[in-house]
Amino acid sequence: MRIMAIDYGDAHTGVALSDPTGFLVGSTTTIHSRRPEVVAEELVKLIRLHCPDEVVMGLPKNMDGTDGPRAQLYRDFAVRLEEASGTPIILWDERRTTVAAHQLLFNQGKDGRKRKKIVDAVAASLILENYLDYKRLKRE
Repeated sequence: MRIMAIDYGDAHTGVALSDPTGFLVGSTTTIHSRRPEVVAEELVKLIRLHCPDEVVMGLPKNMDGTDGPRAQLYRDFAVRLEEASGTPIILWDERRTTVAAHQLLFNQGKDGRKRKKIVDAVAASLILENYLDYKRLKRE
């Protein structure tokens, strides 16, 4: 079962894909565009190329679990992507994933410019890891 995770952003959108077993995070990439229609088009291409069984997209939540100020924008984009791809989009709590991605890259010695280019792909991989962990625990 292959799963794709998306960390949607204003200028950069990270994408992570699990291995074919749905057990490990495999590849990552970043879409660099500020235009939602371009991001949706590129994501549809990736969905059609990799044929994931599930697509998970991060949803910004406040620390208390309520929707963050940008949540509706993300919900609207998920609907747009679902309609364009014909694939259901699962919204997944992404609290602190970008912060954790920055910290991970900083700890690996990546400077600010290098972090900026790949942080969204790392955040997508963290969303995917969290989702895969959830699915594993649910099966047990």
